[in-house]
Amino acid sequence: MNGHSELPPDPKIIDLLTKDPTNIAHVSLEYFPPRTEQGVQNLHARMDRMLANTKCLYTDMTWGAGGSTADLSLDLALHAHKTGHVSNMHLTCTNMEKDGDPIKGVHDALQSAYDGGIRNIVALRGDPPEGEKEWSATKGGFTCALDLVKYIRKHFGQDFGISVAGYPEGHPNRISQLSEEEVENMSEAEKGRCCTHDGITYVCKDDDYKKEMDYLKEKIDAGADFIITQMFFDAEVFKQFVKDCRTWGINCPVVPGLMCINAYPGFKKMTKFCKTRVPKSLEDKMESMKDKPDDVKEFGVEFGAEICRSLLDSGVKILHFYTLNLEKVVYGITDELGITSGLIEKSNESDAKDMVAVGSAWARVGDTVKFSAGQGVVKEIKADGTAVVEVDGKDVEIAKGSYEKVF
Repeated sequence: MNGHSELPPDPKIIDLLTKDPTNIAHVSLEYFPPRTEQGVQNLHARMDRMLANTKCLYTDMTWGAGGSTADLSLDLALHAHKTGHVSNMHLTCTNMEKDGDPIKGVHDALQSAYDGGIRNIVALRGDPPEGEKEWSATKGGFTCALDLVKYIRKHFGQDFGISVAGYPEGHPNRISQLSEEEVENMSEAEKGRCCTHDGITYVCKDDDYKKEMDYLKEKIDAGADFIITQMFFDAEVFKQFVKDCRTWGINCPVVPGLMCINAYPGFKKMTKFCKTRVPKSLEDKMESMKDKPDDVKEFGVEFGAEICRSLLDSGVKILHFYTLNLEKVVYGITDELGITSGLIEKSNESDAKDMVAVGSAWARVGDTVKFSAGQGVVKEIKADGTAVVEVDGKDVEIAKGSYEKVF
């Protein structure tokens, strides 16, 4: 195939990962499409700064729930390539129907990425679209990320490097709530990856974890080059996951996905939604600072550096940061690790209010959202994206695009 990008195509990330490592760990950075045009412009500037400052090996751009940011995600991924990043574009097979064809939207996105010089794709199934609690395949379309990996290899050969998601604690859909008896009878492996939220213990049971690992092996065998993990806050969970990968015959690079702790509300909501394991010491520390946002950011740097050191000591060569479109905590961590120097003093997050995910894709039942008349808690998300929000004991309907999640 002949692409027509003005710049040379990106190298494949797998080739960069397997080169002789330098003495300094590599960094990769992940962003999401902002909601407003001003947010997009600010993100462009932040991406340029962070590339220059961290020399990140590659840059990820996410693809919204239910394909909600397809055009913008592609535009931002192409912009990354054009401005010197090695662009790693996320692509999901959720709600990508085009012209009545359940696959055409995916193919066109891949072709546009290729023509624009992008050579790296993160193949994902994706979250349910707005207003839907569970994911379902479009008739005649893809059913899972494995299908997407196979499709790329069949129709684009080796033109793209492909990464896939890995779940050290199990996919949230396979994590089960345990009874008191089940808690008492957990295996040692289950104890190592279980979590507790609001007094309830959850875990991906051993049988389900095996299915997860079998499926991950299928994705690699089908042509995926490396794995980027779901966030975790216990380094031992990641280390065990890598050992399990090797036991399963998965010998590709496993890149740790690191969620930066920027704010108490966002930390609590994300860990609860994803059923993420939170060590007791971390939970207690976060609770002690829940009303001190500046202290939380400072601790985010301290904790992030601590977990990164543990990973680097175990042999990790690259750290993948979920930036949340912000820079201060990332800079603080890389400064602490000696990867960079003096960046945290230069950080500028005056545009943080513009760094809100496009649409309302991330607002879910139980989240706090704000809108023109105030804020409240989401009780229901309707099929058209309208949110039913409880405000002062009353239910109010807020149209899609008129509310945003409070992190």
